[in-house]
Amino acid sequence: MKVNVWNTIRQLSKERGVEIGVIVSAIEESLRVASAKYFTRKEKVNISFQPEKGELRVYAVKKVSKAPQDAATEISLEEAKKVDPEASFGKDIEIDLPSDTLGRIAAQAAKQVILQKVRDAEQEKIYESFAPRLGEIVTGVLRRFESNKNMILEVNKTDVLFPHREKLTNEEFERGDRIKAVVIQVRKENKGPQVVVSRADPKFLSKLLELEVPEIANGDIEIKDAVRQPGERAKVAVFSEEKDIDPIGACIGVKGNRIMAISKELAGEKIDIIEWSDNPLTYTKASLSPAKVEKVFILNKSEKTMQAIVSKDQLSLAIGKKGINVRLASRLIGWKIEIKEE
Repeated sequence: MKVNVWNTIRQLSKERGVEIGVIVSAIEESLRVASAKYFTRKEKVNISFQPEKGELRVYAVKKVSKAPQDAATEISLEEAKKVDPEASFGKDIEIDLPSDTLGRIAAQAAKQVILQKVRDAEQEKIYESFAPRLGEIVTGVLRRFESNKNMILEVNKTDVLFPHREKLTNEEFERGDRIKAVVIQVRKENKGPQVVVSRADPKFLSKLLELEVPEIANGDIEIKDAVRQPGERAKVAVFSEEKDIDPIGACIGVKGNRIMAISKELAGEKIDIIEWSDNPLTYTKASLSPAKVEKVFILNKSEKTMQAIVSKDQLSLAIGKKGINVRLASRLIGWKIEIKEE
């Protein structure tokens, strides 16, 4: 049977970015399934499809038998002669799907099953494209708001989920806004892969630092840990084995230009850059920045509790607004910190 689908296949391949072979396989599979309505005896269906030549053939092969036992593979001489007048016992004959039936099946397959197969291939391509980008920053255009206030961004022609909880508390967006965020999840679901991005995750801050500070990008400075109260305050612990590199100064930049650029991206979020230390006392003292700590004591090593002594004028700074400074410091070092006035 002659079919003219080659141009359609090529167009689908180009528009959807799916290999031609995937589409051809989808057509063959849909024809195989649909032809089962004609070949009702569990015959093995053969597909001969050469779209570039416009050729399509669907048929089953059966052996002519005196006493057919298996209707799927055998046929009587009487039935065989209806297909091939020269049929004889022991020979194989090919039973073609009638052209009118084949035409209807081919048209139906092209409209329904093919697009589903192509859609599946697209979804797999999306997953393969975004899975390696986990933890990377992407930029998308806000296309719509969901009923639950979640947002949908378009990133490289792909819908990406930006949950309401993953935005900064003081941020407001409108349709058409370009939004920068970090990929925090790429998961497979029944409806297709789900890509989730965030501006509130500590990884977003770490990646912004990596983009802004060359010494972090090239490995001279390492980000040991980062904690955030999104939109309000963050603490980042950095470390360098290079003696001639000041990790804090490099992150802050000349006149604070580097850290201010990141703070601006984060809607004014205050960022404390502190030097990491493997000494818990030293690390705790630094973690309470910008407050100046007089002394630090370990209260209970097994319960991981410490006490920090500060002067009266540093007390409110050490605790922070609504306790945010000491709370972030505790999360950063992994110890509970109690603040006491000197």
